[in-house]
Amino acid sequence: MDPQALTSWWDWLLAVQPVPAPSVVLTAAIVAVAGVALPRVWRRTRHVVTIAHEGGHALGALLTGRRLAGIRLHSDTSGLTVSVGRTGGIGMALTLIVGYLAPSALGLAAAALLAGGRVTATLVGALVLFAGVLLQIRNAFGAVLLLLAGGAVISVLSLATAAVQALAAYTLGIFLIAGGIRPVVELARTRRHSRLRTSDADQLARITRVPAPVWVGVFGLGVLALSGWGAQLLLPVG
Repeated sequence: MDPQALTSWWDWLLAVQPVPAPSVVLTAAIVAVAGVALPRVWRRTRHVVTIAHEGGHALGALLTGRRLAGIRLHSDTSGLTVSVGRTGGIGMALTLIVGYLAPSALGLAAAALLAGGRVTATLVGALVLFAGVLLQIRNAFGAVLLLLAGGAVISVLSLATAAVQALAAYTLGIFLIAGGIRPVVELARTRRHSRLRTSDADQLARITRVPAPVWVGVFGLGVLALSGWGAQLLLPVG
């Protein structure tokens, strides 16, 4: 690649945009919170959280030396990441732990970028996530979902005004900050009302012999800490 072109691309990626108007941040917050709080909307927007969740499992597997065998995303917003390696041990445990923490961690990363005025980098980061999961997807619904999500981000980056780009980036960041919390609440509720014991917390309980409710608590504390930190970063901007 031409060094000058590479430098120009890098400058574009890390460019610092002006702080958006408070109305833009407020609109993004309203849209993002509605996407989490309204049940009918959540049935659609939860797919983004699932992508982040399964992407976290996949990254955890790769970082701990496991072989990634594929990811599936389903129309009911559930997902499955399959990795090959030991059925127990620290590698499998870490792979399971990062799933529920990943959406909030990504929200924190987006908040850190946005607090520094890097709207473009936030949107490109989302595109990298979608592309990375797409490379491992193993079902048609998941592929279509990721192509639509990636296409939407590309359209915003290439066609939208700076104000619309900022609105999209803040909406995504705040959505991940808020949306990382609800799945943990749903997990706790599901475990109380169902005899199925296939969740990440239950698998961790079998591996570590630490009770599953304790792991649900760990997930809850983790997402609250990450989301709280992300919200704190965005408060001065708002």
